[in-house]
Amino acid sequence: MKKTLIFAALLLLTNLAAFAQTKDEKEVSVFIEKLKTAILAANEADLSKLTAPSLSYGHSNGLLEDKKAFIQALVSGESKFTKIELTEQTISISGDVAMVRHKLFGDTHNKGKDPAQVKLGVFMVLQKVKGNWVLLGRQAFKLL
Repeated sequence: MKKTLIFAALLLLTNLAAFAQTKDEKEVSVFIEKLKTAILAANEADLSKLTAPSLSYGHSNGLLEDKKAFIQALVSGESKFTKIELTEQTISISGDVAMVRHKLFGDTHNKGKDPAQVKLGVFMVLQKVKGNWVLLGRQAFKLL
């Protein structure tokens, strides 16, 4: 009887842990969609809310921006996405940190440049702060 109760308790705990992981993964997926929408809309308030104060945002050309520069580039139109499609997304969570990888296919129309298509691999690090996910770091690289 004791063994059965212990086994049932372990099974319940395992299921609860799996449920929590699934819940966090869903939250991260929703966060990624919100971030994508904020980038497309160049919405300063949303971008600020979704990014950590210590944001490190790496572009595929080697440019590295902090939070202020990242948001300013989008709001000013210096960096402008007109379309973003994400594929092959994976999410890995460890405590309050999530690592997200995906492929990004999009259209840009940056200030002073002709419209262009981008094909990028992206790696992002998110952190859960006070119950909300925020973007802590991002690095993109060109896909061949």
